[in-house]
Amino acid sequence: MQIYDELVARGLIAQVTDEDKIRDLINNGKATFYIGFDPTADSLHVGHFMALCLMKRLQMAGNKPIALLGGGTGMIGDPSGRTDMRQMMTPETIQHNIDCFKVQMSRFIDFSDDKALMVNNADWLMKLNYVELLREVGAHFSVNRMLTAECYKQRMERGLSFLEFNYMIMQSYDFYMLFQNYGCNMQFGGDDQWSNMLGGTELIRRKLGKDAYAMTITLLLNSEGKKMGKTQSGAVWLDPNKTSPFDFYQYWRNVADADVLKCLRMLTFLPLEQINEMDKWEGSQLNTAKEILAYELTALVHGEEEAKKAQEGARALFAGGGNAADMPTAEITEADLDENGAIELISLLLKAGLVPSRSEGRRAIEQGGVTVDGEKVTDVKAVVAGEKFADGLVLKRGKKNFRKVLLKK
Repeated sequence: MQIYDELVARGLIAQVTDEDKIRDLINNGKATFYIGFDPTADSLHVGHFMALCLMKRLQMAGNKPIALLGGGTGMIGDPSGRTDMRQMMTPETIQHNIDCFKVQMSRFIDFSDDKALMVNNADWLMKLNYVELLREVGAHFSVNRMLTAECYKQRMERGLSFLEFNYMIMQSYDFYMLFQNYGCNMQFGGDDQWSNMLGGTELIRRKLGKDAYAMTITLLLNSEGKKMGKTQSGAVWLDPNKTSPFDFYQYWRNVADADVLKCLRMLTFLPLEQINEMDKWEGSQLNTAKEILAYELTALVHGEEEAKKAQEGARALFAGGGNAADMPTAEITEADLDENGAIELISLLLKAGLVPSRSEGRRAIEQGGVTVDGEKVTDVKAVVAGEKFADGLVLKRGKKNFRKVLLKK
């Protein structure tokens, strides 16, 4: 199976503008393609994961990825999929986030020997003269047509700032610059980026003529990838300091039964033949599929050693086997104990990072979702004696969140 057909079989392709040309470029390793990443945080998250895996797949097939860092577009903020305007970031924050992105991307993409490029759109967007931009680019965009774009329509009732309205023009200009300066002939993005990307293709054709070779591919990225990248407690980050390898593993270990094979196809590099065999699995076999998914993705992001540790820690909690030392840990100090040498369970949940507030901790206890060393506790006034922490106390909230709590002396 050639690479384009594999992308289709894995459920990655949603829309394309010229399938025959795109298939030819990708299958023959002639695609120079870009995917954009706006630095809205100091870590990539699982919502970016599908894009990174796609870039890796295409690079392995001989194509050249361009990771476009949004140092310029990050100053504005993409209105797509949002109900309000993003908080404005300082240039210093944007640069810090970009530096963090560079480190994480290098785990997926080989940037050596010109096999891939990392480019910052601040290099051209921040130098633009406003009047020149209006004349050079603005003249090629119809406001009436822009207002029909899905990324703007859903914001019109709540209010769309003129600042955000310019985002489509800036993203379109990115493709124009990459096409001219780096030979970029293809762009990828989530399905909510379709209008923005078509704007880039149209700008190239209008300014450079019909012979300009530019194509657009859209992936079913944000509707699936962003959904997979969110939990009740927030984003699942690729930075181990924000989401530990154990918690990352646990997130994928606990995906819904209906999603596990879809995730295996889209995100892992296991052969399709092996994944297709799992279509027959049911019942407890689906838990095995989830373990495979969790291990493969944790190894991809954090390395084999961390994946093994996370798997062992999870088995220690769920299956009664493995090494309990591999559980994620939290520490309290003697200063956290009261005069009787104990600590409130609610305070313990908060200090262990299992709840964001005391009210949430109280609710979790009342609903029977908290266990201490395997025993359910429903008394919101419960306290935990200091001696309980001698060998580490296993604190659990719900089915997915655990900490081995140690007393630091």
